[in-house]
Amino acid sequence: MLHSVHTVSSGHTSTSLFPFKPFHPSSSIAFYMDQSSLLSFNLKQCRRSNLICQASHVQDANAVSPRNEESYVHGPSEMVVGVLGGGQLGRMLCQAASEMAIKVMVLDPQENCPASSLSYGHMVGSFDDSTTVEEFAKRCGVLTIEIEHVDVATLEKLEKQGVDCQPKASTIRIIQDKYQQKVHFSQHDIPLPEFMQIDDLEGAKKVGELFGYPLMIKSRRLAYDGRGNAVAKSVEELPSAVDALGGFDRGLYAEKWAPFVKELAVIVARGRDNTISCYPVVETIHRDNICHIVKAPANVKWKIRERAAEVAFNAVNSLEGAGVFAVELFLTEDGQILLNEVAPRPHNSGHHTIESCYTSQYEQHLRAVVGLPLGDPSMKTPAAIMYNILGEEEGELGFRLAHQLMKRALTIPGASVHWYNKPEMRKQRKMGHITIVGPSLSNLEGNLATIIEGKILDDTTAVAPRVGIIMGSDSDLPVMKSAAEILEMFGVPHEIRIVSAHRTPELMYSYASSAHKRGVQVIIAGAGGAAHLPGMVAAITPLPVIGVPVRGSSLDGIDSLLSIVQMPRGVPVATVAVNNATNAGLLAVRMLGVADDNLLSRMSQYQEDQKESVLRKGDKLEKLGWESYLNSTS
Repeated sequence: MLHSVHTVSSGHTSTSLFPFKPFHPSSSIAFYMDQSSLLSFNLKQCRRSNLICQASHVQDANAVSPRNEESYVHGPSEMVVGVLGGGQLGRMLCQAASEMAIKVMVLDPQENCPASSLSYGHMVGSFDDSTTVEEFAKRCGVLTIEIEHVDVATLEKLEKQGVDCQPKASTIRIIQDKYQQKVHFSQHDIPLPEFMQIDDLEGAKKVGELFGYPLMIKSRRLAYDGRGNAVAKSVEELPSAVDALGGFDRGLYAEKWAPFVKELAVIVARGRDNTISCYPVVETIHRDNICHIVKAPANVKWKIRERAAEVAFNAVNSLEGAGVFAVELFLTEDGQILLNEVAPRPHNSGHHTIESCYTSQYEQHLRAVVGLPLGDPSMKTPAAIMYNILGEEEGELGFRLAHQLMKRALTIPGASVHWYNKPEMRKQRKMGHITIVGPSLSNLEGNLATIIEGKILDDTTAVAPRVGIIMGSDSDLPVMKSAAEILEMFGVPHEIRIVSAHRTPELMYSYASSAHKRGVQVIIAGAGGAAHLPGMVAAITPLPVIGVPVRGSSLDGIDSLLSIVQMPRGVPVATVAVNNATNAGLLAVRMLGVADDNLLSRMSQYQEDQKESVLRKGDKLEKLGWESYLNSTS
């Protein structure tokens, strides 16, 4: 029987294992209603560390008007959003909805699905059952999905009856059948790996002769997270690959092997007015065919990013309906961008947007389906890494390992933990994710390694330096401290080291060759006399090097200046005036500001402050006259 339910997805609540206190509503009683009623509920807001759980106000979902006018909150849209599916994507949609007081109801067969405890209402039932979906639609102003494996025939029927579905049922039908998805995109000139339908073994062998081996065999339907894919490395392996996918009766097609060097993804948002907006291109790294790590932005050339965004834009532009779409891509050895597949919903590759972008993919999806203006998809932090918490073991041991991982993550600056509250732990199951934001991907990769390898940072090593200040002797410190003072003023983490090119060449080589791996992005090198340090470091490191000529006792620093500026072609060193470490610090901030809007803004303010200072001095001089002015400043 179809019923509505108020349940609490408490997940695994062993207090000896879970690092956060489990959250419960004010009443933990479960109510089962008949299909004519629907109960929504209120959870206390819970905010612990970076783990955020939120819920909506209590209200009868069938009521036309609120039961208590004083408790009624008008959000930007009065439309009730119905989501087919209540997994982790639905959960994060509910979290985003609570920020805007948008009502989200979910339909899911599991009473304690991840979204159940945060949704405005939860109906227990199958999202691929016609009767259930039709009943659910009566309670919603717009229908959307968090999983594409739904009853699309019913959605088409509902659309004819005037029900608002976003994205459109036609789009979901195309996406559900991966072969038809390929056909559709090929008809719209989207670059793809070559593909061909296979109906029997002889046909598969002919395709193998045409495409060569290895050959990718794929299921047309119900394929995700690596399910539905099999590789035949030779003609002899074709039968076993086909059998692994359930045989030809399940519907199969073959795809030419794409020799990719990276997998990329683009989240694309499409509004009801057909406005299309692309998020930054990311790199996805898979483990056992499951998305495991996402790096944002992708560490590829701008030309590649632009081409990836163009392909993603064109793919989504060929579909119908509003919402966010995830476009998965291959970057091949010869620099081509090929479309792998599209998901018409929020996606694993966009989890990082919650912390890293001005508008998360979840907020964006809600904006799109209810008809609000699309938000800014750009990143508000220079870099982000998302790490999926996958089940390592079954049951209690699996929970323990996941909880230890999360506890380590919460010691890392810029790390946020998301736990999906799934009640059962299985190997390779997506149980949560960790997002780390920071100044650079290299910095974040080091932090992620710390989390994975089981080390907990102390306060003295938690923030990785972005600038390295080095000098050949402590006698240079009175000059070089000015660079450190500038970096401190702008809030740039930095380190200061004594590294002599002549007396400690091994240390110099070690520092120069490893700095970028530790997250350092700019090196400021001060040197006097022969002043070999900046040039030698620049010859080793891929980072920009700023040389500071330090005034010596014999040639007044001219020898140092000439030594640093006379670098051979191919080994650049940016050079400032003699003893002017202040400018070196400012130049380092400007370099970092190219990819850091916060620093760029602060630098603009610094320039404005300098301007105001000069204008004030000019006004004072005009007012006092030169003699009084000099006396006042002496």
